Amino acid sequence: MSKTVVISGGTSGIGRATALARAARGDRVIVIGSRPDAPYRADLTTIAEVRRVAAEIARDHPVVDALVLCANRIFPRRTETPDGLEATFALYYLSRYLLGELLAPQLDAAGNPVIVNVSGTGITAGRVRWEDPQFTRGYGAIRAQVQAGRANDLLGVAHTGRARYVLYHPGFTRPGSHPNPLVSGVISGLARVAARPVDESARPIAAWIDAPPAAKLTAIDRGRPVPLSLRTLNPGDAARLRAYTEAAVARAAGRA
Repeated sequence: MSKTVVISGGTSGIGRATALARAARGDRVIVIGSRPDAPYRADLTTIAEVRRVAAEIARDHPVVDALVLCANRIFPRRTETPDGLEATFALYYLSRYLLGELLAPQLDAAGNPVIVNVSGTGITAGRVRWEDPQFTRGYGAIRAQVQAGRANDLLGVAHTGRARYVLYHPGFTRPGSHPNPLVSGVISGLARVAARPVDESARPIAAWIDAPPAAKLTAIDRGRPVPLSLRTLNPGDAARLRAYTEAAVARAAGRA
């Protein structure tokens, strides 16, 4: 039986590989991305755009079987979104939070729904900088990426919907191009010696879409289960981040 699969960041990398694999199986694949070839084009760094595209998907697809969250981009310099948020936080974490929340009714309507969050679970480096989550001081592209990765860990812990939630760290995968030549050169150099093929990294996602795990939350780091007792999966921190996120979204609404 075909499924309806929504993929954010589905025009490149693991998102694209997953989209192609599911389309080949006969699924209805809804790709969200900033590139012209995305069926649902949106700038996921802005809350208004996430809300708009989620509303369009909900209108067109009342049932969603799987939500695959892949959207991410490296920002070499601190970039602030129209909502007053640091762009890595907005894209890599907040867009995923919002899509999960806004499409929850469509996921709940499915028989056996699943959310797969492709991030960095299992890595214990870094933390949410509670004193300055938006990096108004001391911004670094890697620091911002690591913080957003830890935030996604906590997003899975805080999940309360019907859908099974999978936190998935595929390991270093051959990437697409990056608009910054320096960043692109460094990543490409590393990819030649250390990266996994993108189809190999995407393969487990197809399996979870076909048969979601029985557990409410599953964390996988490069093929190995991650114990949910890991300090980066702390329920207290997850509740604290959810409260911070709800307040940040409310503040952004006040700016609109």
